[in-house]
Amino acid sequence: MKVDEKVKLLRDEMKKSGLSAWIVNGTDPHESEYVSERWQARKWLSGFTGSAGTVIVTKDKAMIWVDSRYFVQCAAQIKGTCFEMRKLNGPEASSPIEFLTSEFKDNEKVGISAETLMVAANENYKEHGINIVPTDDILDAIWKDRPAMPDYPVERMPDDICGETPSQKIARIREAATKKGEDYNLISSLDDIAWILNLRGSDIEDTPVFMAHLLIGPTTVKLFTPPQRFSKVQPDVFELFDYNAIVPELETLHDCTLRMNPHRINMKLKNALDKASNVKISCGREYSTDFKACKNEAELEGMRTAHILDGVALVNFLAMVKRNEFDFTELSISQALEDERALEEDYLGPSFSTIAGFGDHGAVVHYSATEETDKAIEGNGLLVLDSGGQYTCGTTDVTRTLLFGEATQEQKEDYTLVLKGHLALCSQVFPKGTAGVQLDILAHQFLWQRGMNYFHGTGHGVGFRLSVHEGPQRISAGFGSERPVSLEKGMVVSDEPGLYKEGKHGIRIENLIAVVPAMTTEFGEFYTFEVLTACPYERDLICKDMLTENEISMIDEYHKWVYEVLKDLVDESSLDYLKEATKPL
Repeated sequence: MKVDEKVKLLRDEMKKSGLSAWIVNGTDPHESEYVSERWQARKWLSGFTGSAGTVIVTKDKAMIWVDSRYFVQCAAQIKGTCFEMRKLNGPEASSPIEFLTSEFKDNEKVGISAETLMVAANENYKEHGINIVPTDDILDAIWKDRPAMPDYPVERMPDDICGETPSQKIARIREAATKKGEDYNLISSLDDIAWILNLRGSDIEDTPVFMAHLLIGPTTVKLFTPPQRFSKVQPDVFELFDYNAIVPELETLHDCTLRMNPHRINMKLKNALDKASNVKISCGREYSTDFKACKNEAELEGMRTAHILDGVALVNFLAMVKRNEFDFTELSISQALEDERALEEDYLGPSFSTIAGFGDHGAVVHYSATEETDKAIEGNGLLVLDSGGQYTCGTTDVTRTLLFGEATQEQKEDYTLVLKGHLALCSQVFPKGTAGVQLDILAHQFLWQRGMNYFHGTGHGVGFRLSVHEGPQRISAGFGSERPVSLEKGMVVSDEPGLYKEGKHGIRIENLIAVVPAMTTEFGEFYTFEVLTACPYERDLICKDMLTENEISMIDEYHKWVYEVLKDLVDESSLDYLKEATKPL
C-alpha cells in the first residue's frame, strides 16, 4: 500500500473507535530508542525512516514532528504524500502537545497504543487537558503483514567478563529497594534487564537486547519473555514466564510497595497494576540504570580491549582509503569499514547504522545514505564518518572527518575549532559531583567565539556490549525535565563536538572517554577522562597556528599512544599510513 492508502484505512479504524486523532510515537513497549520491526509503525505509516519523530493523524490532517537532525531527511521521504512535516526546534518550532491542545478543545478522544504509551507521557497529555485514550493498537487491523514479536535466542556472557554475577546485581537492587521500603522492582528497560542477568540478545538490530519484563521481589525473580529463546541457555537465578504473562502477574500482586520508572513502564502494565489489591507505587529510575552506568574494572577493561580491536580495523581501513585503491560512494565506503571490522573474530556487528556523509551531505547531522541519495566520493570534500561496533567485550562509537582532495582554508579552520573543543573537554579535571551540563561549554567555546555553534548534545553514555546510547549520564546543555546526573567514576561517555554548514560541509570528531580518578586534595576528590578510542585525527585538516603549545602536546601524546598500541596489530601494509598519521605536529 502507498502511504495515503494506509492513512485512509487508519482513519476508517479511528472512526469505528470514536477517535478524533491517532498518535504514533514510534517506540515499543519498553520505550526503546531503536525498535524491532514489529514496532516500526512510524516508518510503516509515513515512510520516514529516522529514529525519532511523532506522527499524528486526524480526520483531515497527517503530520509528523521531527527535530533538526531530520528536517532534510523527513522532508524528502514524505514528499508527495499526505503528510506534513512540523519542526520541533528552530524558528518555526511547534510540538504535538501544542497542536493537540489547540485542535481538540471539546474533550474529543485522542487514541494511542497503550503498550507504547509510557505512564509519564500519559500524565503529561492529561495535564495539558488532552483526552488521551490508551487502547489496543488499531494499526493491527490494517497492517496485515505486521512482523511478529522477535524471539531470537539469548546468550549468556561469562561472569568474569561482566565482573559481577546476576545474583550479586540482584542483591544490590534488593538492598537499595529495602532502604526505600520497596518490595518489588518492575523493570521494562531492555538494556537494564540484559545487564542484570548477564544476558544478551538480538531482537533489535545493532543493540544486543531482548524483549522482556523483569519483576524482582523479596525472594523471587521472574522474567517474562518468549521461553523458546532459552533453548541453549538454562534459566538459573530467575523463573521463566511467557512475555504476556506479566499482565496477570501484576494484577495478582497485593499488600506491597512496587518501584517502577514511569518513563519506562507502559500504560498496559500500569492498568494491570491498578487492578491489583493495595499495591503502593514508588516512582523512580531503575537502580540498575545507575549501577550499570558506572562500569566496574572488568567492564572497563573489556571496553579498552574493544577499542583497541576497533582501532586496528579503523587504521587498516583508513590506510586502504588513503592509498586511493578504490572509487567509493557513501554506501560502499560504509560497507568497506564494516568488512574490515568483520575480520576480527570478536566482532559481533555494528552498534548503530553507519553515518557517511560526503560534502554537503555531511552537514546533515544524522544523514543516512540510501540508494537514491548515495553520493560518489570524488574531487575535493570532507566525509563525516560516524560508526561503531559491538564486540564480545564492549561497544564502540567513533567519528572521524576525512579529507578527500584539497582542503579550503575555511574547512581547515572549522576542523581545528572543533578539534580544540574536543581536546578541551577530554582533558578537563573536575570535582566529584560535576554534571555533564557543567562541562558542555568546554566543547562549544571556540566555535562560539567565531559566532558558530552546533545543536546536538556533546556526549552520550555508552553501554558495555549494550546500547550505544545509554543513560543517565550525558554531556549536553539541555536536560529537559530530567535532573542532571553527575559524572561518576567508571562512566563512559562520548566527546563529539561538531560543526555543520548547510550546503557546504559537516565536521564531527568523536572519541569515547571514561571517567577516572585524577587526584584527591583538601578540596575533595577530582576526576578526569581516559580516552578509549584509538584512531588518528585528520592531520591535513589541522591548522597548527591555531593551536596552543598545550593542545599540540595533547595531540602528539594521543597520536604517540595510538601508534604504540596499534603498531604491532595492524596489517603490515597499514604501517606507513599509521606512522605518517601519528607523527608529531
